[in-house]
Amino acid sequence: MIRSLTRVLAIALTTLMGVQALPAGAESSSTVLERIAAGKLRVGMSGNQPPLNFESKDGQMMGLEVDMARALAALMGVELEIVKTPFGDLLGSLAKGDIDLVMSGMTITAERNMRAAFVGPYYLSGKSILTKSATLAAADETGDLDKADLTLVALEGSTSQAFVEALLPNAKLITATDYDAAVKLLLDDKAQALVADQEIVALTAFLNPRAQLATLTQPLTIEPYGIAAAAGDSLLLNFLENTFGALEAAGALEALRNRWLTQGDWVDQLP
Repeated sequence: MIRSLTRVLAIALTTLMGVQALPAGAESSSTVLERIAAGKLRVGMSGNQPPLNFESKDGQMMGLEVDMARALAALMGVELEIVKTPFGDLLGSLAKGDIDLVMSGMTITAERNMRAAFVGPYYLSGKSILTKSATLAAADETGDLDKADLTLVALEGSTSQAFVEALLPNAKLITATDYDAAVKLLLDDKAQALVADQEIVALTAFLNPRAQLATLTQPLTIEPYGIAAAAGDSLLLNFLENTFGALEAAGALEALRNRWLTQGDWVDQLP
């Protein structure tokens, strides 16, 4: 259903914007845009960040960012290739040219903006925790978590790791390469809390009812998610800004956010 929705929206916006499929070999100074125009858009994502991106139990990629990527590829008239890459390696793969864009719950930060250009934000999240402790779940400021006897786990290379290092220096931090490993550390009592974006922790609590996990009532930060593209490619950035501006204005992105972030009919597709 959602795939057909994104296709219809893309077709409608093609008419609205007057956008034509990018001609192969089009003359421009945009190396990445020319490569995409040859027939394929390569989007990097971790593949394990539901509801943003994840692999379903039948092996299909699903999620908000997956449908955003499909809509973009349809507008460009090219094939979409989703390249599953560990979160911490995504910007490196972008810099090497192994992928054209990153859509993977990546918060726009000054440090990352020195490595890549960002379009967006397309969603505002916030930093939260997942824990078995009712006391920790009642925290309303960072000082409640900055304790030497507290072990926290965060995704390697994420803003959650940077958040702990900068604002919770007294707590012990361990990192995991993906969210599945991070959640296992929490469930195995090797960490007292998982630090992650609020959608991740809320979904994990829902999927593990027997563990009696709890999270904060309000996030501790504001996290703007953006699409990362190679720096210095002004024509590609201009195209992305115009395209996603039109998708937002037409209500297409709001429809996708509602589908993946407020409705739960997709949850049975999780492995």
